[in-house]
Amino acid sequence: MSDANIKQLSTSETDFWSELDQLLAWESVSDDKVFNTVRDIIARVRKDGDKALIEFTNQFDRMSVTDMAQLKVSSEEIEAAAKNIDKETYAALQKAADRVRQYHDKQKTESWSYTEADGTVLGQQVTPLDRVGLYVPGGKAAYPSSVLMNAIPAKVAGVEEVVMVVPTPDGQKNDLVLAAANVAGVDTVYTIGGAQAVAALAYGTQTIPAVDKIVGPGNIFVATAKSMVFGKVGIDMIAGPSEIAVVCDGKTDPDWIAMDLFSQAEHDEDAQSILISPDRNFLAKVQASVENLLVDMPRAEIIRASLKGRGAFINVKDMDEAIEVVNYIAPEHLELSIDDPQAWSKKVKHAGAIFMGRYTAEALGDYCAGPNHVLPTSRTARYSSPLGVYDFQKRSSLIMCSAEGASELGKTASVLAHGEGLTAHARSAEYRIKD
Repeated sequence: MSDANIKQLSTSETDFWSELDQLLAWESVSDDKVFNTVRDIIARVRKDGDKALIEFTNQFDRMSVTDMAQLKVSSEEIEAAAKNIDKETYAALQKAADRVRQYHDKQKTESWSYTEADGTVLGQQVTPLDRVGLYVPGGKAAYPSSVLMNAIPAKVAGVEEVVMVVPTPDGQKNDLVLAAANVAGVDTVYTIGGAQAVAALAYGTQTIPAVDKIVGPGNIFVATAKSMVFGKVGIDMIAGPSEIAVVCDGKTDPDWIAMDLFSQAEHDEDAQSILISPDRNFLAKVQASVENLLVDMPRAEIIRASLKGRGAFINVKDMDEAIEVVNYIAPEHLELSIDDPQAWSKKVKHAGAIFMGRYTAEALGDYCAGPNHVLPTSRTARYSSPLGVYDFQKRSSLIMCSAEGASELGKTASVLAHGEGLTAHARSAEYRIKD
């Protein structure tokens, strides 16, 4: 047996659903050590502000800065970074940004109202958040696509100020990330990271302005910090490992499917790649492709560990059952590599993003298709949605009663308020009732 073998499941087995539950189980809960460390960092930043940020940055990122000015990236540096990367890469960034912006433009929600017969006006006023914080991972990781996907919807929504934080271990700044910030319209960049950056964004320091919402991915310390400051600020989500579920009818090149599974497995050992098919022979072909293609992958060990630990091939009796399994999994990414994918997609109730057809690789969505790649993980697609413009807008209810409307509504409100024992409520409404 190859060590690249993936768990084989079948809906015909009596214990299938319990086995699937075990496969999907993921708890992104910090242990006590992480929780206590993050709590202490947040408390220090709240108490000492810039001083704490400088100390933590020197400690964790192996730097030797003495004041906050050294941690702010100048607009000249950001513009220079855009010129430092090669023209082809910069053009790709711009094209991706244009597509992301075009897609998100269509998500904007406008204010609305209507007037009732008695002159009462009801409606909804939509306004953008004032200031948003964007966390971008640093170090060996370079995720310019994450900058585009988080900053552009905020700007489309009308957010006036996007403050980006990105750690720069050993003082190494990533030109590609800074170029993406330039393309996406980020307003300010600070070279700080970790829980201390999240605390600074949430509570503000002498230099860093407090924001209304924090978005963007990070490690367990960042995720824990986001969960702890939630309530003081909004957050996008606490993301779990990357996931992909591929439904294939057996008519797609098995090498394509294997590589699509790799595209998520290469993120880390906890990523999850699941293939669902009614064709048992096809599953065997994809297994063979996995073994053949894995040897040439630079991140082969990570892929192998991910597929062996959390991957699965699921044999179903037909396409209806495949969709039933998909809706239970509620995957972050779903590929429908089948005939008539648009028709089948209408039966999908729970998925972060649906990639339809044999030519639509999930990787296109990660970078440049247009829809957001910040998606619900760990089955949260059952109740949540991709990041979008709506995450950076808020809604206020509008109510303006005419004298006649206030009189009529007051009668109803009075009865209900007395029923709840709230006399002041009742009398407040009754004052407006016409004799």
